Amino acid sequence: MSETKKLVVGISGGSGAMLAIRLLEILRQTEWEVHVTITKTAEQVIEHETEYDIEELHDLATKVYRPDDFFAPFASGSYPVHAMVVIPCSMKTLAGIAQGYSDNLLLRAADVCLKERRKLVLVTRETPLSLVHLENMRRVALAGGLIMPPMLTMYTMPKGIDEMIEQFVNRLLDTLGIDRKAVG
Repeated sequence: MSETKKLVVGISGGSGAMLAIRLLEILRQTEWEVHVTITKTAEQVIEHETEYDIEELHDLATKVYRPDDFFAPFASGSYPVHAMVVIPCSMKTLAGIAQGYSDNLLLRAADVCLKERRKLVLVTRETPLSLVHLENMRRVALAGGLIMPPMLTMYTMPKGIDEMIEQFVNRLLDTLGIDRKAVG
């Protein structure tokens, strides 16, 4: 019997909340356990950028943890998770991860993934990038994390933003090793 795969989804305050919501909508159709932590700023961005209220977003996860809940199981390296994605990943969150500054659950979970050599994907949201941003991305990449900004893909001839979101989230699922074809 195969063990249920666990994914941690961190949602920080960068613009792009719809990316996280679409990812969670798709994951809800899978057998994956999806553990979510949302920063306070992310809650504000979700309210501003989307028509979702925070409770609707909570319903898409297996379990949601407060950003100050350091007793969440994935705050420890002894709790096995397949991967973690931070979507969107603000530059503040990137800086915390790059410096090992784990002052909230999202940052601690990312730190655990790096120290345990587990897959960590950061969907960074900022443009243009400063040298500080690039150096923080470099540090995370050297530590084993993957930087995956949501790039526009014109070659797919998208008819709108929803198709661009769908294309990116499908690419992210591939990167995380989640078979999109197995989803309804």
